[in-house]
Amino acid sequence: MKILAINGSPRLIGNTTNIVGDFLDRLNRDGFETEQEQIYGYDLEPCNDCRTCEMRGDGRCINEEDGFNDTLDKLRQADGIVLAAPAYQGTTPCVMRNFLERAGLVLSVSDKGLRGKVGCALTVCAHDGGDTAYAELIRWMMQAQMVVVGAAPAPVFRALNSPQYAEDKDAVKGMDNLAENFSWAVRNLADKRER
Repeated sequence: MKILAINGSPRLIGNTTNIVGDFLDRLNRDGFETEQEQIYGYDLEPCNDCRTCEMRGDGRCINEEDGFNDTLDKLRQADGIVLAAPAYQGTTPCVMRNFLERAGLVLSVSDKGLRGKVGCALTVCAHDGGDTAYAELIRWMMQAQMVVVGAAPAPVFRALNSPQYAEDKDAVKGMDNLAENFSWAVRNLADKRER
């Protein structure tokens, strides 16, 4: 079973990347194949609501040059999806919002390709906005009709520089709980789809 993590952080090696790495390590130990896709290196154009994706009906954005469609195809093929981003100015970074806007429109007017897939979110902030970014990622997954898994405490980390995230004991506990819940949900839903 395949888990794909979409990392919306502009830092190649920062808190978000390391948090996702730790989370995926837990899932690897549970026997999952994992991949982390760092989308900040892509030159993602914002969605201009041209509706070409709706007219084409093939589940793809008209912009074929920036890697977006390839990542969207990977999401469709994954059994579980992790969305991760830091909070900048109280929300996710612009590249993550661009990706979510485009993916949300393409999926909603085409195949609804993430419906029934298991998803979860991880966020980190230096001061505030982590809860807002977390809610943004969760809401997007719910609109994509995914099965969203949570944890208590929520995996919203407070940290400025990596590896400070490891000092947030509540968030680390939440991430451990989330890995357990997420693993259980992916396996159980996969079993039901195979029947």
